[in-house]
Amino acid sequence: MTSEHDLQTLLKNCADEPIRIPGAIQPHGVLLTVDEATWTVQQVSANAQSLLADAPAPQSGQPLSGWLGNEPSERLRERLLSESLDEINPMSLRIGDQTVDGLIHRHDGLLFIELEPVQADPAAVGRSLDQRLTRTLRRLQSAKTLSALYEISVTEIRALTGYDRVLIYRFQEAGHGQVIAESATSELDAYQGLFFPASDIPEQARELYRLNWLRIIPDAAYVPVPMVPALRPDTGQPLDMAYAVLRSVSPIHCQYMQNMDVRSSMSISLLKDDRLWGLISCGNRQPLRVPPALRVACETIGQVLSMQISALEELNAQRQRQAKGGLLNLLANAMAEADGDVYHGLIEQAEDVLALVDAGGLAVVIEDQVHLFGQCPSAEQVKALQTWVQASDSVVTTDSLGALYEPARAYSRVASGLLAFSLPKPVDNAVLWFRPEQKESVQWSGNPDMSKVVVGNRLQPRESFEVWKQQVDGTARQWDVGDVYAVSDLRRSALESDLSRQVLREKDAVRARDELVAVVSHDLRSPLTAIVMQCGMMQRLIAADVSPASKRLNSAIDTLQRATARMTNLLEDLLDTAKIEAGRYSIAPQAVEISQLFEDAWSLLTPLALNKFIDLTFSGEPELKVMADPERMFQVLSNLVGNAIKFTPKEGLISVTATLEGDFVAVSIVDSGAGIAPDQLPHVFERYWRIREGNPSGTGLGLYISQGIVKAHGGELTASSALGVGSVFRFTVPVAKPS
Repeated sequence: MTSEHDLQTLLKNCADEPIRIPGAIQPHGVLLTVDEATWTVQQVSANAQSLLADAPAPQSGQPLSGWLGNEPSERLRERLLSESLDEINPMSLRIGDQTVDGLIHRHDGLLFIELEPVQADPAAVGRSLDQRLTRTLRRLQSAKTLSALYEISVTEIRALTGYDRVLIYRFQEAGHGQVIAESATSELDAYQGLFFPASDIPEQARELYRLNWLRIIPDAAYVPVPMVPALRPDTGQPLDMAYAVLRSVSPIHCQYMQNMDVRSSMSISLLKDDRLWGLISCGNRQPLRVPPALRVACETIGQVLSMQISALEELNAQRQRQAKGGLLNLLANAMAEADGDVYHGLIEQAEDVLALVDAGGLAVVIEDQVHLFGQCPSAEQVKALQTWVQASDSVVTTDSLGALYEPARAYSRVASGLLAFSLPKPVDNAVLWFRPEQKESVQWSGNPDMSKVVVGNRLQPRESFEVWKQQVDGTARQWDVGDVYAVSDLRRSALESDLSRQVLREKDAVRARDELVAVVSHDLRSPLTAIVMQCGMMQRLIAADVSPASKRLNSAIDTLQRATARMTNLLEDLLDTAKIEAGRYSIAPQAVEISQLFEDAWSLLTPLALNKFIDLTFSGEPELKVMADPERMFQVLSNLVGNAIKFTPKEGLISVTATLEGDFVAVSIVDSGAGIAPDQLPHVFERYWRIREGNPSGTGLGLYISQGIVKAHGGELTASSALGVGSVFRFTVPVAKPS
């Protein structure tokens, strides 16, 4: 007996089988690989002389003309230079006294040439094939339903190729597949509706199906033909035959075919959005060769069928979406108009929400409240499930909830199917639809648990394909594309309504804050003014008194006046900040001379600079004017220069310059202070930034307000600094145009 561990090891080895690099081909043709730089053969199949009678003994490095002849080789070379591979394939070549069919492709730096003997008159076959292909494509394009499309496809391909059986095999999400259409001779057992386990087609084999539209095995009992030499001469690596039609296939697959009583097969890939959607699978009880031209026709059918499947599926989905449009609008309006949370709108329309996706139960979670309608798990179970759902940032959909969420197995009877979503809010929330368990029997082609057997420590494909019925529990009726679309659209509407409410709440909060700041500022101004006036009167009364008590009182009054002035400045800054944040900061721009701004700033700030023996200079281009609010621009200039004086050591230098730069005037304040640390520089314009040493008394709003004023003028305020060198604050203001 083989242990479970050993069996899993063998299965993994099977999945990792090097099917891209078998080192051999099927014997019904010849493969040559060519280095196009030198036009020499790198590798050739060992049977080359059987098809190419005048060919030399297989070896590397010989010119291609030695195998094909001078004229065919040169003709091929000319076509490769002037035409695309799609135009060339398939092509006929006259080599010696025989005609061969050729397929050409490029891969991994090599030219692959695959040659097969011609079976019939190419011209006659081509005329007949063109007519039949045209008829088939016309019938495919006329199909109005998917079932009709499938039926036409299998019938036409079987008539074209002569296979005993042609079926369409669709892959399911879990990896297994189901036969959804079939055309076969009457003596064969029917496969339609049967499921095949995922292990019948390993993942790497599916990838090759995705890369290649067609694969063919004329005779599963073939003996592989090795490549000569075995490895690539240029790299020393095995030859990658991922795109080679003649590539030898896995011996396990050949045995699998023979166990099914199939000697010849052809598979045509069906793709949707570059994913492997399914296969058209053809099988015959006797060896059967399909010539290249007919195979290309089958590829064309597969490509058209792929497009038609996508188009009809999208049409069906569109019809389902349209059918739910009215209900979705009703629910969107209910959420938009609901009081409180948007989900209350769904609670009020619970029957419509259930009908939207034909669910058996509905749960709506709003923070600590769970609202249940129809057949649902308990409130506690829903609350736990909601936590699992909230981990996803999209719609959650499954018809086997217990397979994904273990606790759900306890209530599979009422909730084996789940459609759900939550909104990105910090509180618990979710809308969940449930469908009850729907017990059913699934018919497999053979026992899926016996898909692989071990004989003599080697993995062998299963031998039995008799119908095997399996009872399936814990599954619900599948949600269709219309259901998923409806829930996705409902989530979008809920998100829009919720965001709209958040914006309104934030606007209300900002308005309330602004009103509070305005009221507080207004109510505080009067007592502050009274304090200042009273301080002035007290100072005048004690001006003539030089007693120690009067001096102490005078000092206390000075302190009180400074505190009052600071509080007044803070109120002004808070009002400016509120206006900036609310986007209501107004300015009254007019033409202002830069020299006048500089003169006013010099008069105010020079005494402060002289107290520290700082050399403060103002310079600007003559007759330079800006469009600015004089009071606000003076506020910016005095704030920036005042900061420079405050943080520049004694006997330092501060220069203020103004230059014309296109449509703007740039004003730079350069100081020789200690500079700003690199980790602090990005934050200097943030509210309440006052981390620099020596500024414990600042409000931390000056630079923030200055930036808001400059932006209101349409300019930009920036800062740069280097420790030990100094800082540069630079702002721009629109230039005043000559009147």
